[in-house]
Amino acid sequence: MLSCHRMNITARTASVLKIHMQMLSNKCLSAKAYIFEKQFVGFPKPTDFKLVEEELSPIKDGEFLAEAVYLSVDPYMRAYAPRLQTGKTFIGSQVAKIIESRHEKFPVGKYVVGEFGWRTHTISNGKPMLNGVPQAWIIPDLGNLPLSIALGALGMPGNTAYFGFLELCQPKPGETVFVTGAAGAVGSLVGQIAKIKGCKVVGIAGSDEKGKWLTDELGFDHFINYKTDDIVKKIKECAPNGIDCYFDNVGGEISSKILLNMNTFGRISVCGAISGYNETSSPKATIVQYPVTMNQLRMEGFIAHRWLDRWFEGIQQNMKWIEEGKLKYRETVTHGFENMYSAFADMLRGGNTGKAIVKV
Repeated sequence: MLSCHRMNITARTASVLKIHMQMLSNKCLSAKAYIFEKQFVGFPKPTDFKLVEEELSPIKDGEFLAEAVYLSVDPYMRAYAPRLQTGKTFIGSQVAKIIESRHEKFPVGKYVVGEFGWRTHTISNGKPMLNGVPQAWIIPDLGNLPLSIALGALGMPGNTAYFGFLELCQPKPGETVFVTGAAGAVGSLVGQIAKIKGCKVVGIAGSDEKGKWLTDELGFDHFINYKTDDIVKKIKECAPNGIDCYFDNVGGEISSKILLNMNTFGRISVCGAISGYNETSSPKATIVQYPVTMNQLRMEGFIAHRWLDRWFEGIQQNMKWIEEGKLKYRETVTHGFENMYSAFADMLRGGNTGKAIVKV
């Protein structure tokens, strides 16, 4: 009898504890989020966003709650904006910690890269988005590397550089490679991967300070300052025998001038066109069909998630190169969730070197 009595007390205690835990998990948690209030007209303005506070519902079976640690700001956000619906959380990826979970594949304590947008807390079911891109993926063991690198060299920008350059440009040792936006999150990695593959690399960026970083630390062979240099003259000086591969981040007139100096059967990987993202009308540039035809160039645009089935291949290879000292990275970190817009605007103006990150 005594044994049964103790068992009943234990069962009752467990039941009370379970109810208490459920009550705790059902507490309303608030999240801060930036709502895409108005479509951008020209350069994005602070008033195009609205910072709100939302109450989150309790998580359900098959869901988890993640708390943002680092958020990313990237050029693609400006490019995608015309397609976005206003009144919704603005897009973007983040490194987040799982703080509550009812999803066996996303346990508490793990860190994920989530396509959660500009918000501090997110409830997710982990399922892919409508375009097939993972809503969240667990960050693998990074050793001594910081978690923020999962938004840069060991994340989407790193895979953009790895796959976009190697798969489309297919560089060969001894070839000459040009990279625009060379001091950014993607371009800085592309140039280094080109050097790993035995190429001569020329980077184009907007300040001599960035140029010094590219040549002195990252191993680029030459640098062109598009703001102060005579671009046509410098292209001839840096590539007297022509250009074999071009990784294009900016588009516009600079790209047209590069195309005119490419060798027969040259390859162009088009990653972006940031030079025209803030234009209110279609930007104009010298015709590209002539050099493409006459030099039989291959020009192809891409989005990194084309290689989703090989996603961790790129991460593992880039990590190996970092560990070997062959691939270096830099982050420009802005502190405070309230400074998301400032970080975004600064990145669009070229104020960052390497990956632009916001630390919550």
